[in-house]
Amino acid sequence: MPIKANIHIIRMACLLSVFFLCSSAKTQGQVVWENYRNEVYDYLARMAQKGLINFDDVIKPLSRTYIAKSLQELSVHPDRLSSTEKKELQFYLQEYYNELDTTVINSSTTSFFKKDPAQRWRAFNIRSKDFLLNGDPILQGGRNYNNIKNYTHQSIGIDIWGYIGKHIGFQFSGNDISENRDGHGKDSFAYKQPQTGFVSDTGSHGHLNYSEIRASITYSWKNGSIGFGQDYLLWGYGLNGRIVMSDKSPTYPYLRLDYQPFAWLKFQYTHAWLNSDIVDSSRTYGYGNTLYGGKRVIYVPKFMAAHTITFKPVKTLDLSLGESIVYTDQLNVGYLIPVMFFKIYDNLTSNNNINAGSNGQFFFQASSRNMLKNTHLYGTLFIDEIRVSEMFNKSTSRNQLGFNIGASVADVLIPYLSLNAEYTRVNPFVYRNLNPAQNYTNHSYYIGDWMGNNFDRIILSANYTPVAKLKCLLRYQYIRKGGAGTLDQQYNQGYNTPSYETPFLFDYQFSQQEIFLNFSYQWLHNLYMSAYISSSSQNNKVSGLTTTNPSLGVSISYGL
Repeated sequence: MPIKANIHIIRMACLLSVFFLCSSAKTQGQVVWENYRNEVYDYLARMAQKGLINFDDVIKPLSRTYIAKSLQELSVHPDRLSSTEKKELQFYLQEYYNELDTTVINSSTTSFFKKDPAQRWRAFNIRSKDFLLNGDPILQGGRNYNNIKNYTHQSIGIDIWGYIGKHIGFQFSGNDISENRDGHGKDSFAYKQPQTGFVSDTGSHGHLNYSEIRASITYSWKNGSIGFGQDYLLWGYGLNGRIVMSDKSPTYPYLRLDYQPFAWLKFQYTHAWLNSDIVDSSRTYGYGNTLYGGKRVIYVPKFMAAHTITFKPVKTLDLSLGESIVYTDQLNVGYLIPVMFFKIYDNLTSNNNINAGSNGQFFFQASSRNMLKNTHLYGTLFIDEIRVSEMFNKSTSRNQLGFNIGASVADVLIPYLSLNAEYTRVNPFVYRNLNPAQNYTNHSYYIGDWMGNNFDRIILSANYTPVAKLKCLLRYQYIRKGGAGTLDQQYNQGYNTPSYETPFLFDYQFSQQEIFLNFSYQWLHNLYMSAYISSSSQNNKVSGLTTTNPSLGVSISYGL
């Protein structure tokens, strides 16, 4: 399609979107996305597990307004809460006071390093009739000890958010982080752990410096919102990893549309701009000098589009169906259409030529809360590639998929004790593509589970809150990991070529066991004190060696 035609289509789409938004019904609150790490998510998920509220958290982050209304729904029936749950509810209601009391927006005040109208301390709080701005610092310091390397972790930044009028929300969170780990660039340690990956500035030996940025501006109406942002996007459930979309990769910019026409039906669409980590040699050019290598380096453009529909056939059951596609080279207007069937569109535009196509995925999830008393049951299926007619034939199947099943029971024997169990398996070659620029990655970190493919994992854990805001976690984890394999094995498997048969856990690399104990106390809003201790042992199936790695750490942080 000619470039001018593409521009014309985009302009028309923008005009139609503006018309639709401006003609929408009365707003139900502006949208500012709450940091997915906030403990309020776990609190509300637990309340939903007990059947006290409906809480739709398949996709995170959620808006502060939605969280506030969920808390308000709980406050209507305080007799159904324990004394600890009541204390935490009041604590969280204080945080989301601005989203619940709309009358405060009509007053004009400016305060610095004082408490806001809800008696919640903030670095600054500025408000007028049609404007609200809040801000807090981000400060963190910690020390970690293990037999591989001891290291410190410190960060400083700022978190601001606010509302303009009745429809617009905005936020910015910037955090500069320093660690004394060896190396620079992308630390290999980050690839082997569930912690979020990063892209580091070039540093001296033994020192790393990198940044975390979250920002967005959104427009909301009665039953939906649309906005641009850079943030994490999480899809589904998992105790120590998510197989569809997780927080393993650094944040990336995206366009996000959320729409809920009925209480039992939700639709969500995202178009993201990713980093391929692959240099486009045809577009890279010289500066005409030799400074810093003398070249302007340009990476292969990489994008992802995803949409999900979630419906609730009964109060206690949520069913979600989603599709995503990772494509490269240039922005494609077809993937900017939220209701497009991406896989069919890709087949048409690529002339069914595998060398011209993109990398598509399908995913499903079922989640039941309180269908069994105080119990959350869930299961997720991620399909990268599958041949349905041959899926049970070991010699010709191409079941490149992953799944997890999990269960959690709240208030076991004593109040506020939850027991959890989960099994995750991701088959060989999932997340990978013939074109490495179209791998299911961002900055070379997996968008899905941090373990990658060809692994399984069992987790047993217990969560306990003995007093309000003190969170205790005990977790046992067992992992088996196979090799990555080659592209020849991936793409020739299932074509009657026995030499390329690759069973689950082929090229067995290691098995690993870990016991992890963590304590976290939120003394004031966003002021956390935490400590952990863990012991892991790894049996290397290649060398036959077994290694152990005890570790512990302490930290204090303000902000998330």
